[in-house]
Amino acid sequence: MNLTGPVYRLYEYFLHRQLHKDRAPRHVGIILDGNRRYARQHGLEVPWFGHQKGAQKVMEVLRILWEAGVKVCTLYAFSVENFERNQSEVDEIMGIAKDKFSEVVGNPDVHKHRVRIQAIGRVDLLPDEVQLAIAQAEEETRDYSDHILNVAIGYSGRAELVDAVQAIGEKIQSGSLDPSNVSEELIEKHLYTNGIPDPDLIIRTSGEERLSGFLLWQSAYSELYFAQIYWPAVRRIDIWRALRSYERRARRFGS
Repeated sequence: MNLTGPVYRLYEYFLHRQLHKDRAPRHVGIILDGNRRYARQHGLEVPWFGHQKGAQKVMEVLRILWEAGVKVCTLYAFSVENFERNQSEVDEIMGIAKDKFSEVVGNPDVHKHRVRIQAIGRVDLLPDEVQLAIAQAEEETRDYSDHILNVAIGYSGRAELVDAVQAIGEKIQSGSLDPSNVSEELIEKHLYTNGIPDPDLIIRTSGEERLSGFLLWQSAYSELYFAQIYWPAVRRIDIWRALRSYERRARRFGS
C-alpha cells in the first residue's frame, strides 16, 4: 500500500487507534534486511548507500517501539556469515557499527528511555575499535533497566548454540556438572540472551520469509511478521502494522 499526504496521515491515525500498550509484545526482534537492494533500487551498485540509510533508520524505529510499549528489542545487524562479503563492504559496515555504538553515550533518547545496550554474538571477531565502542556503550548504560537493546553483531544462531554446548561440555569435563542435569533451563543460561525473555514477535523486512539463523533457540514460539519493504524505507505504519498483527493473533505456545 503506497500512501501519501492526507491519506497516509489518516491511515496512520487509524492504525494508532488500534494499538494497545497493554497487549504490545514485550520483546521484538528485527532482521534488518534489504539495505543493498535499497541502494540498487536507487540506482547505486555500491552498497554503502543502503547501509548508511539503514543505520539512520534504527533509532527512528526504536523510538516507535518504545513508545508502543515494547521493552526489549533485538536487532540482527551483522551475521558471522556476513564476514564473507567483499572486504570493502565489511569495512564499511564495521565503520558504521563503531560510529553508532559511539553515539550511544550522548544520545538523549537512550537516556530518556533508560535503555541498556548490549552486543550479542562473537564480539571477539569484530575489529578492536568496534569492540571498544561496544564496551563503552555497554558501560554507559549498564545501570539502565527500563528497556533493553540487544545488537546481534558477529552473530549466528548456530554459533550461539555451539558456544553454549561447549561451555556446558567444559563443566561436564571438569566434573562440576553431571550430564543428567543438562536441561532446557541450563542451556538457556548459556545463551547470549541469558536473563532476557524470548522474543514474542520477530519482524523481517525486504520480503524474505526466513529467519536466517536469528535466535534459533529463542524463536521457538515467536510470532513471525514479514514486511514487504526494504529496511531503510520502513515507515511508522509498517511497524504499527506488525504490532497490530501480533495483537490480533491467539498465542497458544503449542497447547
